[in-house]
Amino acid sequence: MTLTVTTWSLEQNSPDEQRPASAPREEVRIVRAEVPSAEFSRFLYTAVGQDVRWTDRLGLPYEQWQREISGPGAETWVAYVRGTPAGYAELAAREEGVVEIVYFGLIPAFRGRGIGGHLLGIAVARAWDLAGRHPGLPPTKRVWLHTCSKDGPHAMDNYLRRGFTLFDTAVTEEPDTADPGPWPGAFPAPRD
Repeated sequence: MTLTVTTWSLEQNSPDEQRPASAPREEVRIVRAEVPSAEFSRFLYTAVGQDVRWTDRLGLPYEQWQREISGPGAETWVAYVRGTPAGYAELAAREEGVVEIVYFGLIPAFRGRGIGGHLLGIAVARAWDLAGRHPGLPPTKRVWLHTCSKDGPHAMDNYLRRGFTLFDTAVTEEPDTADPGPWPGAFPAPRD
C-alpha cells in the first residue's frame, strides 16, 4: 500500500524576512543541546515524528546518526516546558551560506499551545546567526526547510507566518509504513 505525499520546500533569503511569534501562554525555555547525542536526537525524532510517520532516519546506524548531528554548523535546539522536552529544531549548514532546518516539530501533547511559532522563530534567528557561533562558516545567505502533507495541519501556516515563502512542490508515492512510533499508543488521541 502506498501513500501520496506532497512536499513543499520553503525559504528565506534575507534575515529581514523573519517574523518572530508572540510568546507562548506558558513558560517555555529554548536551549541548545550543546553535546551532540544520537540517543537524545533519536528520542526527539521519534517523539515528535511518531504520529506523522517520520521514518527516514530510523534505519541509520548509530555512527551515521551521530555524524548527522555533530558536523560543523549542526545544532539542535530544544523547547522545554517545566523541564520536559516539548519539541525541537535541528539546523545544519549545507552549502556555502545555506542553512537547512532539517527537522522541526513538537511532541503531540504540546501542540496547539502556542509553542511551535515561538520555537520556530528562535530556530530561524539562530539559523541566520549560525556563522557567528561556528568559526569558519560563511555568513548565512539562505535558510530553508521542507514540510509535507503528513505533517500537522498547522505546520505550513506556521512557516508562512514566520516569513518563509514557497519555492518548490513535489508529489511522490511512499510506502504506508503505519509505524506507531516509539511504542504503540504513545501519542494521545486527536483532540476535537
